[in-house]
Amino acid sequence: MAKIGNIDVGEFPLLLAPMEDVSDPPFRALCKEQGADVVYTEFISSEGLIRDAAKSVMKLDIYEKERPVGIQIFGANLDSMLQSVEIVEKSGPDIIDINFGCPVKKVVSKGAGAGILKDIPLMVSLTEAMVKHTKLPITVKTRLGWDQDSIKIVEVAERLQDVGASAISIHGRTRVQMYKGEADWRPISEVKNNPRMHIPIFGNGDVDSPERAMEMRDKYGLDGAMIGRASIGYPWFFREVKHFFRTGEHAAPPTLEERIDAARRHLQMSIDWKGEKLGVFETRRHYTNYFKGIPHFKEYRQKMVTSDDAADVFAAFDEVERDFAGYEFA
Repeated sequence: MAKIGNIDVGEFPLLLAPMEDVSDPPFRALCKEQGADVVYTEFISSEGLIRDAAKSVMKLDIYEKERPVGIQIFGANLDSMLQSVEIVEKSGPDIIDINFGCPVKKVVSKGAGAGILKDIPLMVSLTEAMVKHTKLPITVKTRLGWDQDSIKIVEVAERLQDVGASAISIHGRTRVQMYKGEADWRPISEVKNNPRMHIPIFGNGDVDSPERAMEMRDKYGLDGAMIGRASIGYPWFFREVKHFFRTGEHAAPPTLEERIDAARRHLQMSIDWKGEKLGVFETRRHYTNYFKGIPHFKEYRQKMVTSDDAADVFAAFDEVERDFAGYEFA
């Protein structure tokens, strides 16, 4: 059984990755219902938090039904990171996660996210200071290294553990790779199989099928899988992986009724949480996967992703429900 601090997260837990404009409360709720063991918020700027920036503060919203839930923050300035820990604590998360892996230029250019992979001593000292500043477990999400020539993840993980990190999630790519090529899980396995390591090591990157999740568990020996892109518009991925683990067989795909229900609830929860304009806009990215497999779906999708009016989107859901009644997904 894996434990993050004193939190029992089960045998080979499935974690919802922190994804910008994706891992918000509505989507986390849907993933939790479908079997996600731990969910993380979108990543939050420490500088935004201490400036009381509205978008950053809004991301602190968490709900009891999500637990255990982690709030993820990023930054490279010690004082800002420590101040943000104090702000985050007031929201009552179970875990605080530090993002040392985001490869996006606007984050990296400030020395944060994956940018800190160029300064491992700073990465370690920031982690240590944050561990000492809170009683909540501090976890880290990172990448293999800055580039192929600077992969020292075994040593880096040891150092993070030694200063008190409670778990580490590792994406199997370097920053230079961004999201290109295939994730390499072998270095993550080397971290896990290092006899000095005793905290959970979670794998991330290209876990896009139940078989791949099982491979991460059985071949690479990791403690859990962090799921990102495979869950976008498809919260059932968590359910399907767990079914495969239990039975060795693929679960039946969600029915049209389940998909329509999830899409409606997702949109309504998003509107309730962030207002109609943003709620409609930020759920658009999910619709392709919600209805993937339906033939001649383009005109329906166009209605869903081009209208700014929630009523129009709900009407498009109604059309799909009517026009494809009885459709069976392969």
